[in-house]
Amino acid sequence: MKATFISADAAARLVKNGDTVCTVGMTLISAAESILKAIEARFLAENTPRDLTLVHAAGQSDRQRGNQHFAHPGLVTRIIGSHWGLAPRWMAMINNDEVEAWCLPQGQMVHLYSAMAAGLPGRLSQVGLGTFVDPRIEGGRMNRRTREQPNRVEHHTFRGEEFLFYPAIPLDVVIVRGTHADEDGNLTTDEEAMKLEVLPAVLAAKRYGATVLAQVKYRVARGSLHPKSVTVPGTLIDAIVVCDEPETDHRQTSGWAFDPSLCGDIRLPVSESAPLPLSLRKLIGRIACRYLTPGCVINLGTGIPNDVIGAVIHEEGIGDAVTITVESGIYGGLQAGGTDFGIGRNLTAMISHQDQMLYYNGAGVDITFMGAGEMDPNGHVNATRLGASCPGAGGFIDITQNARHVVFCSSFTAKGLEIACENGELRIVQEGEVCKFVNAVDQISYNGELARQKGQTMHYVTERAVFELRPEGPVLVEIAPGIDLERDVLAQMAFRPLIASDLTVMDSALFEEAPCGLAAALARHASSDQQGNDK
Repeated sequence: MKATFISADAAARLVKNGDTVCTVGMTLISAAESILKAIEARFLAENTPRDLTLVHAAGQSDRQRGNQHFAHPGLVTRIIGSHWGLAPRWMAMINNDEVEAWCLPQGQMVHLYSAMAAGLPGRLSQVGLGTFVDPRIEGGRMNRRTREQPNRVEHHTFRGEEFLFYPAIPLDVVIVRGTHADEDGNLTTDEEAMKLEVLPAVLAAKRYGATVLAQVKYRVARGSLHPKSVTVPGTLIDAIVVCDEPETDHRQTSGWAFDPSLCGDIRLPVSESAPLPLSLRKLIGRIACRYLTPGCVINLGTGIPNDVIGAVIHEEGIGDAVTITVESGIYGGLQAGGTDFGIGRNLTAMISHQDQMLYYNGAGVDITFMGAGEMDPNGHVNATRLGASCPGAGGFIDITQNARHVVFCSSFTAKGLEIACENGELRIVQEGEVCKFVNAVDQISYNGELARQKGQTMHYVTERAVFELRPEGPVLVEIAPGIDLERDVLAQMAFRPLIASDLTVMDSALFEEAPCGLAAALARHASSDQQGNDK
C-alpha cells in the first residue's frame, strides 16, 4: 500500500474545528514542529481550526516550541495534559482562565492510550488517590474555569479497595514523529532520543477512526527498513510530512539538532569532566544522595534531581553501584538536564515511556528523587501549583505514590535565597522571601497521610534541614553545621515541626568542595548487609 506524503500545510488542513488532537513527545523530543507550526499558522491566518481539545501525556515544549504553537485562545478551548513547566504560554493561559485545563498523571495518560486502543471504557488505577487529581478534592482541575465543568475523573470502590477511573478520551487526530518512512509508510524512530508512547497513541487513534499524521526526517525506498526497526506499520498512518528544515523543525532535542550518542548509535569515551561547583542545588543533591543503597534502582525527577544527582553520583565514583532511571524510559548513562530532561548519553537501556510507567506504577523504584515546592504539617507536598506557576504533575504522582522511598529535594526558602559553604559549615547569606513550610499546601501533589498509612519511607531534604515522615508526621531529624535551629529553621516555617530527640548535625564533608565520601559510605553499607546475610 503506497503511503500518502503531503505538505505540512496540507496536514494542517486535515484538522477540523472542534477536533480532539493528541500529540506525542516529551520536552522538545519528537515534537512534529513542521505540522504544529502549520496548524498555528493556519489558525492565525484563517481563524481555523478552532475550539480544539489538546491531549498530551508529557510536557511538550522547551519554553518556545513544541505544543506551545497551540497556545492561542480560540485555537484550543480544552487542554488535558500532565505538565506545562516548560510551556510559559500555556501556564499563562491556564492562570488567566483562557482555557479549560485538566491535569492528569503522566503515566495514567500513556496507559489510557493502551486501554483506549483495546476498546476499553477507560483505566482503573489507584494512582492519584488523595491528591488533587482525586474528584473528592479537585479532580485534576487547574483553574476556576475548569471548576465549572463536571468531573472527568471518577472515584470507585472495587473489590473492597478504592480506585480512580480515568475515562477514555475519543480522539480525532493523532500527531507523531519518526525518523524514516518508506514508500509504504512504515515508520521508524531510530534517531529519536526517546521511544515514547508512539504506537499506543496511534492504536488508540485507530480505535476511534482518527486521522494519524506523522512527521519524518527521511523518505526511503520500499523494503529498505528492517522490520524490527519499524515502530508503526504504514497501514496505521494516514499521511506523512517530510520535514523540509530538520535543523529547526526536526531537532533531536532542544539543545542538539542531532547527536548519535543520544539515540544510542555511538558511545562516547568516558572523560573526567569537571565536577559541579558546590552550589545550593548541588548541596541539596549531595545531602539527598546519602540515602542511596548498594544495588538500588532510582528515579530522577525534573529539576534538582535530574540536574545534579546524576553528576554527584558520577563525581563520587558510585555509578556502578546504583541504577539510574528517568521516566522517559532511559537507564544509566549521563543524563542531560533543563530543557533536555529525559535524555542521556552512553545509556545501558532505553525502553518505551509506557513500559517505564508500568514499572513505576507496579513494582515501583527503590528510591525516587523529586523536586518539591511546599510541605505542610500533615506531610502533604505540593509540586504542581505554586502561585502563578502551574507546572502540573508530569510523572510525579505515578512515581512518588509507588516508590519504596521518596526523597524530596528543595531549597528551604525560595526567591532570593543565597548561601555560602565555608570551613565545613553552611552560612545563610540572604534568606529567601518565600516560605515553603506552610500550614496548608496550595495543592496536594503527594498525600503524606496516605504515605504514613502504608508505611512509605519519605525524607524532605533541604540545604539546611532534613525532615523524615514518621507515623506522627514530618519530624526534623538533621540540621546543617553552622545553622542556628531557631533563627535559620524554625523561624522560617509557618508551623512548628516535631523535632527528633536525637536531632543530629550533618557531616561537615558535605559542605566542602572535595568529594564527600559517598563511595566509602556505600561500601560500609554493603559490608554491613553482607555481615547480616552471613549470620
